[in-house]
Amino acid sequence: MLTILFDGIAYGMLLFVLAVGLAVTLGLMNFINLAHGAFAMAGGYLTVFAMQKLGMPFLACLPFAFIVVALAGALLERTLYRPMYGKPHLDQVLFSIGLAFMAVSAVDYFVGSSQQNLQLPEWLRGRSEFGDGAFLLGMGHYRIFIIAVCAVLTVVLQLILSKTRFGSRLRAAVDDPRVAAGLGINVNIVFLMTFAVGSGLAGLGGALGAEILGLDPTFPLKYMIYFLIVVSVGGTSSITGPLAAALLLGIADVAGKYFIPKMGAFTVYLLMILILMWRPQGLFTRKGGR
Repeated sequence: MLTILFDGIAYGMLLFVLAVGLAVTLGLMNFINLAHGAFAMAGGYLTVFAMQKLGMPFLACLPFAFIVVALAGALLERTLYRPMYGKPHLDQVLFSIGLAFMAVSAVDYFVGSSQQNLQLPEWLRGRSEFGDGAFLLGMGHYRIFIIAVCAVLTVVLQLILSKTRFGSRLRAAVDDPRVAAGLGINVNIVFLMTFAVGSGLAGLGGALGAEILGLDPTFPLKYMIYFLIVVSVGGTSSITGPLAAALLLGIADVAGKYFIPKMGAFTVYLLMILILMWRPQGLFTRKGGR
């Protein structure tokens, strides 16, 4: 039980990093970006390419994936996404899911459909066990690393959104962009930076998750529903909601596949339905003017 709980927490933390960028763009920018998984896939493929072709160490690949994907997200926000901000949500859904299918086809054409393998450094392999019998706890070294990295990111993001001037400007730009612009806030730059950081976090999550989740061209479509569950169940008011939802989702998914493997992801969807019946607005919801 302890091992299942630990693996579920590690899986949930990874899902949080993958989905938090979508929570930012959907909750704070009011834009439905169903191509979010394509940025995560890009981070995973960049990591594999950098390690196999460029000989970069794994730890150096993580900031590399974040920076490159963030720059790509900034470029796409400026050229493709920005004209869609004022469009109806249906147009945003069709536009972004079309980008996701284009990304899947492009990767399948240029890279191939085979599963990509990520060779972790020796110190991240293996497993440590503590206790015995019913209290045996097995902790994979890589999962410990994921939990540590994701915990640091969670604290940093929460502090940025709640304690910094950029966070206050972002909240103001979301609540009423016209008034924020009148106060001297460059709303376009704020949204550009926010979208870039959200894309970069997706790329970082893809780099971290390539070894656990697997990496192939169908990645954006395979995990799209998981990202949406994290955002819809957690709400979009802060970092806390998506984090709680990701942890619940990770533990439920790991426990469900272990105890009732024939049910597949049924436990995850059942948990989502029960939570949304109880709180349709999500676990945490921020009221804003937009």
